[in-house]
Amino acid sequence: MPASRVSAAAIAARLSAAGLPTRVEEHARFTTVEAEVPEALSAESWREALEAVAEADRFGLLATSLGDRTLWAVVHKAVPSTDDAGDPAHQH
Repeated sequence: MPASRVSAAAIAARLSAAGLPTRVEEHARFTTVEAEVPEALSAESWREALEAVAEADRFGLLATSLGDRTLWAVVHKAVPSTDDAGDPAHQH
């Protein structure tokens, strides 16, 4: 399993453990994790959720005027450089 998928799965698991329903989506260059944040979330759960998304390459919170809140995280997939891609001596 690619490292980005493992990292995204770990973030999703931590968010779920904090009581947030999550969804993970694969994209060509990154994997996203989103979690709906309920209104009544304890300070401890917020702390756990923020520590989880801090492991991502990027993260943020989307809040709408309707009161919906979505915590999101992006984990970039490793892309081989064009110099190393064809040379077996450079593959690890």
